[in-house]
Amino acid sequence: MTTAVTSNGIDVDSTLKRVDELKDKSLRLPKPAGYKMLVALPKIEEKTSGGIIKASSTIEKETNAANVGFVISMGTDAYQDKEKFPNGAWCKEGDFVVMRSYSGTRMYIDGEEFRMLNDDAIEGVVADPRGFSRAL
Repeated sequence: MTTAVTSNGIDVDSTLKRVDELKDKSLRLPKPAGYKMLVALPKIEEKTSGGIIKASSTIEKETNAANVGFVISMGTDAYQDKEKFPNGAWCKEGDFVVMRSYSGTRMYIDGEEFRMLNDDAIEGVVADPRGFSRAL
């Protein structure tokens, strides 16, 4: 059985640049409470690996369905439950993480989507998400 895979790739450089810009505007971003964490969705490359420019609707769809995010900040209680997390935190601020598509509380700030996730919603950490794509 073959699964259709999107041709998107995560634009890590643009994502990190955007996060740096967001830190300058940090008063506009919500501060996670309790065990929540604020995750930014990565920028999606605007061209396919073959050089075809994607339609804006395609980029938006790939962003909304993203299953990789960038942890911007964490609430004070994130990963503090020793029974639930006996080996410590699963991720930290500044990590690219794997999460379920469409998970968390979705919000738009200045036209860009962010998610507020529970600490246990993280499914993995990704050292370098370049080349990641999501099966649709």
